[in-house]
Amino acid sequence: MGGRPTFERLVRRFYVGVADDPVLRPMYPEEDLEGAIQRLTGFLEQYWGGPGAYSEERGHPRLRMRHQPFKVNPDARDRWLAHMRVAVDELGLAPLQEGMLWGYLERAAMAMVNTFEE
Repeated sequence: MGGRPTFERLVRRFYVGVADDPVLRPMYPEEDLEGAIQRLTGFLEQYWGGPGAYSEERGHPRLRMRHQPFKVNPDARDRWLAHMRVAVDELGLAPLQEGMLWGYLERAAMAMVNTFEE
């Protein structure tokens, strides 16, 4: 995928979209925004074969558990995916890499839905 630099670009571009999103932005406290950026970057880097620093620092990812405090409904999922789509498109990955990455991100977003309430 391009290693950590690719995931740093992806995640930072993603959070540019989140910054103005009225549904997603409240899920990311200002004082922890850089921490959220680093955690997502590290998670993705590790997931795609990079160093295991994420798990060494935070333990098992437990994505659903970590997102449980937040209301992740289909609208939040779709907004997350829309911002991530922009970020993925800007990477300019080869089609096979882009397809693999996007497929993973879609599945992960679907798995995070924990309510159907508005």
